[in-house]
Amino acid sequence: MMPPHIVFVHLYNDRSGSPRVLAQVITALHRAGRSGELLTSGHSDGCLSAVPVRRRRLFYQRSENHWLTLFWYALGQTLLFFQCLRYWPRNVCFYINTMMPAGAALAAWLMGKPVIYHVHETSIRPPLFKRCLRAVIRLTADKVVFVSGFLRQAEGFVGKEQRLLYNAVEPPVEPEHSKSGFDVLMVCSLKAYKGVDEFVYLASGLQHRAEMRFTLVLNADQIEIDRYFSTFALPDNLTLVARQQDVTPFYCRASVLLNLSRPDEWVETFGLTIVEAMGHGLPVIVPPVGGPAEIVRDGVEGFLVQGTDTQTVTAHLERWLTDPDCYRAFSQRARARAADFCPQAFKRALLDIVD
Repeated sequence: MMPPHIVFVHLYNDRSGSPRVLAQVITALHRAGRSGELLTSGHSDGCLSAVPVRRRRLFYQRSENHWLTLFWYALGQTLLFFQCLRYWPRNVCFYINTMMPAGAALAAWLMGKPVIYHVHETSIRPPLFKRCLRAVIRLTADKVVFVSGFLRQAEGFVGKEQRLLYNAVEPPVEPEHSKSGFDVLMVCSLKAYKGVDEFVYLASGLQHRAEMRFTLVLNADQIEIDRYFSTFALPDNLTLVARQQDVTPFYCRASVLLNLSRPDEWVETFGLTIVEAMGHGLPVIVPPVGGPAEIVRDGVEGFLVQGTDTQTVTAHLERWLTDPDCYRAFSQRARARAADFCPQAFKRALLDIVD
């Protein structure tokens, strides 16, 4: 019997972590000879824009107004539900990326089609909305895939087949750029809970270190960046960069990667940028909870520090700046640890889940 055609579903095709991981999933399965197609938003500059399967557009709209966003979401899921009914006569399996595409999962359940959920998130608000999404998963899912052990423990489903699939990173193929000075990098969404304000505060406090510079690469356009920072007094040692198709050049130029997410508002369930940076030999400073604590060993590849503890972060940065031998040892260990998240292991685990 032929394996089922896989229908991948993801709502918003942007350049954040979850669509990047789905792009890895689709590519790995395509290379393994599995057929599939993708339902996602019509945005053309996201991580899912170049995947090697047919793309079908689904309705996606959001707003700054929370109530209007809820309306658009409800409308979008209703349309997605009916859009997925077209697969009723076909031998398909639905691969639902994140908790959000509930309409596709409900349609699959109605049709009796297998459903695999790939769960990336835990910080969904309001709580009632999250409970509704979890109820859909309990009803519809045959398998639930989690990106970290922390997430599986936090969001586990009794009675469901639950699997752990760490995200993968390709080993760097571009030659190392020559590093001039000491560049502190952070790559994140333009959200306060991602530690954006703390990063600016760190840069301001280290202006006396002429050789130390800060680069903040944001998943936002220039208009959004200008609006957010309109009331900030930005220091001269800080560079703000709008959304990028490829952040590899920034890893190559950087010396250190920071992740300053506030765990009381947003828990990082994996941290793909962390592993990518470590693959380029960057020591990291990351939150002490969630997925990053599974990736990084405190004092080995970097440090586990609460992002709001800017005094401790500053002390670690200055130590790496002034002690090249210490920095080199952290860099070598970071690169070695990143090799544990190789595409080959990811593909083997993924095929075991899907088959």
